Amino acid sequence: MTVHFIGAGPGAADLITVRGRDLIARCPVCLYAGSIVSPELLQYCPEGARIIDTAPMSLDEIEAEYVRAAEAGEDVARLHSGDLSVWSAVAEQIRRLEARGIDYTMTPGVPSFAAAASALGRELTIPAVAQSLVLTRVSGRASPMPNAETLAGFGATGATLAIHLAIHALDQVVEELTPLYGADCPVAIVVKASWPDERILRGTLSDIAAKVAADPIERTALIFVGHSLASSDFRESSLYDPAYQRRFRGRDGF
Repeated sequence: MTVHFIGAGPGAADLITVRGRDLIARCPVCLYAGSIVSPELLQYCPEGARIIDTAPMSLDEIEAEYVRAAEAGEDVARLHSGDLSVWSAVAEQIRRLEARGIDYTMTPGVPSFAAAASALGRELTIPAVAQSLVLTRVSGRASPMPNAETLAGFGATGATLAIHLAIHALDQVVEELTPLYGADCPVAIVVKASWPDERILRGTLSDIAAKVAADPIERTALIFVGHSLASSDFRESSLYDPAYQRRFRGRDGF
């Protein structure tokens, strides 16, 4: 018996990997985070599957479902939104599975920041403007931030920031980043990227708070901050320059 942790993607049922979809289809038990995972993904479950919404459950209760499935010899598809590598709460589940000797696998998914960037129609790394993307968040009730990981610290680099789980702290984001990026720095907020009710709010650090106040956002939003979001007069990458010779190009005479 194996528990298969699956990155279910940002929301849209067709933004899941083929591997993830196929694992769901062959597991007689499926646990999914109903508060943030699209129920449309459950269409991939086999007929008669035991489907459990973990949104109202404690970690102990989730562990009990794994034990129950293990005793029955039934594989489990465990769906988490986005990708498993960040803010998935998978680590503590794995620790408990390892303590019990229960096998598990991890299948990556489309992360929310990638879906949000696609919704914006933007590449987030622009030549000579920003070549780094920082995925971060602010402290919340569920998990405080380490003291050294601050918006100001990340903002000092000038990198593009993808700030998760922080729409409730937008005023803090603006206050801490304006001195570093400037009041005219572009901001984009993507709400429920890839869902049918996806929406986008664009502005700058000087006006984004007022725009959100006029069009409130409660949850499931990602805040991008950085000059790469609006840059259009950047220099082209050398990657496709005819004079740029590289191993796979095989162009002679340059």
